[in-house]
Amino acid sequence: MSDFDPYRDDDNDLSIQLAEPKLKKPPLFKVILLNDDFTPMDFVIEILMQFFAMPKEKATQVMLQVHTQGVGVCGTYSKDVAETKVYIVNEYSRQHQHPLLCSMEEL
Repeated sequence: MSDFDPYRDDDNDLSIQLAEPKLKKPPLFKVILLNDDFTPMDFVIEILMQFFAMPKEKATQVMLQVHTQGVGVCGTYSKDVAETKVYIVNEYSRQHQHPLLCSMEEL
């Protein structure tokens, strides 16, 4: 029989202890809409339904939150997804000549 131990360093008579990798969940980001005085409420509802898959009732609630509180949360996503949603909403708004601004914040 062999005395071979892959976790033993024969040169220094030391053992090697395997370390479990310490993994943590990636940070999440909330995507938000910021109020302005020019974008129609119906357009904001359209954005929320089209890009955030909200039913009309929920989209209306978020739109009213944007209108009354100045900001509304559209959803929480990983960084890449949040960046993509922000980009798509801002581009769509510009294409339709609206100053609606979408942004993201780390939780």
